[in-house]
Amino acid sequence: QVQLVESGGGLVQAGGSLRLSCAASGSIFSINNMGWYRQAPGKQRELVATITSGGTSNYADSVKGRFTISRDNAKNTVYLQMNGLKPEDTAVYYCNADLTTGWRISIVGYWGQGTQVTVSS
Repeated sequence: QVQLVESGGGLVQAGGSLRLSCAASGSIFSINNMGWYRQAPGKQRELVATITSGGTSNYADSVKGRFTISRDNAKNTVYLQMNGLKPEDTAVYYCNADLTTGWRISIVGYWGQGTQVTVSS
């Protein structure tokens, strides 16, 4: 069974920083794209940032210049460094991965359980 486990969320003041981690575990053959999405109360889930296995990253306009996505392929882990946090960044942050299991089953869009980020003004 494959799991994506996020950590690093919490409460921070505006202007502060947090670093989210998402570790994939279980029977995994390979992981292609990994990413972070977020969902604020009453809003749809939206893309924050993605990164390919080769390290090419993509960001939502709202976080460009403030957030940095990175990954450690050896650890099957993706990170999201969030600087200059704003109250509008408050949301549940979800990890997402496109992966192939040990049974060679490809799964597109595998989700973690989410971690809460709250930014106070």
